[in-house]
Parts: sequence; C-alpha cells; structure tokens
Amino acid sequence: MREITVDQFIQLNNAVAVDVRSPGEFKEFHIPGAVNIPIFTDEERAMIGTIYKQEGADIAKWKAMELVSPKIPSILMEIKEIHEKGSEPVIYCWRGGMRSKAVATFIAFAGISVPRLIGGYRAYRQYILEKIPAMLPDKAVTLHGMTGVGKTDVLKGLHAKGLPVIDLEGLAGHRGSIFGTFGLFPGNNQKTFDSLLYKSLSEIVNSPFFIIEAESKRIGKVVLPDELLRKKQLGANIHLQASMTSRVERIYNDYCLPYLDNEWFHEKVIERLSYIKKRMKSHEIIACLDKAASQRAYKNVIQILLEDYYDPRYAHKQMEYSEPFHYIDAENTELAVLEIMKRIHTQNALVN
Repeated sequence: MREITVDQFIQLNNAVAVDVRSPGEFKEFHIPGAVNIPIFTDEERAMIGTIYKQEGADIAKWKAMELVSPKIPSILMEIKEIHEKGSEPVIYCWRGGMRSKAVATFIAFAGISVPRLIGGYRAYRQYILEKIPAMLPDKAVTLHGMTGVGKTDVLKGLHAKGLPVIDLEGLAGHRGSIFGTFGLFPGNNQKTFDSLLYKSLSEIVNSPFFIIEAESKRIGKVVLPDELLRKKQLGANIHLQASMTSRVERIYNDYCLPYLDNEWFHEKVIERLSYIKKRMKSHEIIACLDKAASQRAYKNVIQILLEDYYDPRYAHKQMEYSEPFHYIDAENTELAVLEIMKRIHTQNALVN
C-alpha cells in the first residue's frame, strides 16, 4: 500500500482525491475537486457509531465488514475507472484511518497501485492553513463602493480579463449582507471556504498583487484570515461610484427579479427586514419601509434601505483605510473594468 503526504499530493498534476467518507461528511467539507466514493451511507455510519459506543469496537468492526463486503467490487471499479482515464486517484478519509486504509488495501490486492493520503482531510486542512498566509501576494487592490454599485460584476469582469482576483463572497457562498443568501444555498462553512481560498491562491502564484472586494472580517459563516485583512487595510483602494437609480435597478435584478414568483420570497423579505428595523431609530423611516414592503414595492424598499441604512454605515467603514482612494465611474461595468486595468498597469503605485 502506497502512502503520500499532503505536500506530495499537492505536487501531483493529475491527482483526483477520492473521499471514502459518507455522503453527509463529504457534503459538509472535502478537498476541492474530490469525488465521493463512500464505503458507508450516512445511516450505516451512524449505526456503526452506535454499536461502537454500546457494544464495543470488535462488534462494530464486524458489522462494518458485513456492510462493506458486498460493496467492494463496485467501489474498486469506480476507483479503477478514474485510474484508467489517466488520473491518479488518491484515497483519503477524515484522519487517514481505517476507512481509507481498507480501501487502499483492497485496491492494492486487486493489482492497482493507488496512493493513500497520510493523515486524511485533517492533515490537508492543517497544511493549507499553514500555507495560506505566505501565499497571499504582497499587495492588495481593494474595490470599495456603496451597496449596488456592482463590485461583484466588476470583479468577475477583471477575472475574465486574466487579472488575479479573489472573489471572497463567491468563496463564502454569501453576498455579505443580511440578504446575502437570497437565491443561494445557506453559505459555505469555514473548512470549505479555507479550501477554496487555498485553491484560488494557488492559481495566482507569483502575482505581485491580488484584487478583492472590501469585505468585513466575517462573511456569512466564515471569518477571513488575519493576514488577508492586514494586506487589505494597507493596500491600494479603488472606489466605484454609480447613481442611486442604477444601484436600485442592479439590486432589484439580482435579489428580487429571479425570485418574485417563488412563494418564499416575500416572507423572507419581511423576515430579513425585521432584523434591520431593530437597528433603525427613525419610526418614520420604519413606517415607510413597512408600507413599501406590504405593497411589494421592492424597488422602494431597496432605495429606503440604501439611503437610510446601508449608505451611512458604508461611509463609516471608509474611515478604516489610511491609503488614498482612486475614484472610478461604474455606471457601465465594462468601462469600469477597462479603467481599473488602465490604472493598475499605468500607475505603479497601485501594485508596487
């Protein structure tokens, strides 16, 4: 049975991580790009855990053998197919324990040399957490702008042009506001975010700078690394500007229009507004917000929130940055992208 370290796994060009944990464990977090070939279902894993606690390790192991034995041919066939396509399957479980050892042993008996990841996912996570701070390029270029100016669209445009973009909201699976998961899944957990951040940084190795949005320390369920926050504070600042009309329109198109026909949408809007109203002091503004929401006049709701909630908070956040701001018109996303590229390439102060 071959065994490799996380560093050796990272160096493989054609590696495919094979996660033999249960589907539920895999869904919660896994190595990016991994395929799930579970030896137990979620129910079987729970059953074995219960037997282990109530009847002891030996009985639990015997039950595990009974459950896995009929599956061995199909499990090995799936791994063999990955191998035959020219990729290098690398087997792992949570800690590099019995599950990955069992599968690696069976595949070796079948005559196929497939490595097993020493330490499993836990070792992989420890490795990437140690590496991430040093992988961050020296200089950050941070995109600022009030809610709805199109920072995410600009980031996507810059990425499409080949610039070194780290989409923090995309990695977090959260748009960074109280409405941040509208139309999305509930958001990534910290383990998934860290794995995706490591993958993104691996793709911009040797770049002297990276471009991010001006996010807070926490996005949804995840917390940003301290070193990333430090470089964001000290980096170059680009401030995107757009009219209130275009901001309202963009937010409406992103957060409302795709979901208007869904039954859950209006209820979710009312629920999220209840959180915001607790932080608003003006009874008059709250009354206007309630009226617009009850009439489902969502563009009015958006404008009230921008003018009386988000914009004042944004102005306060700008005070956290000591470096000067470079202002760019973002009414047209494509022109904003081109202007940022021009600034980066012609003004060395931005990235040096």
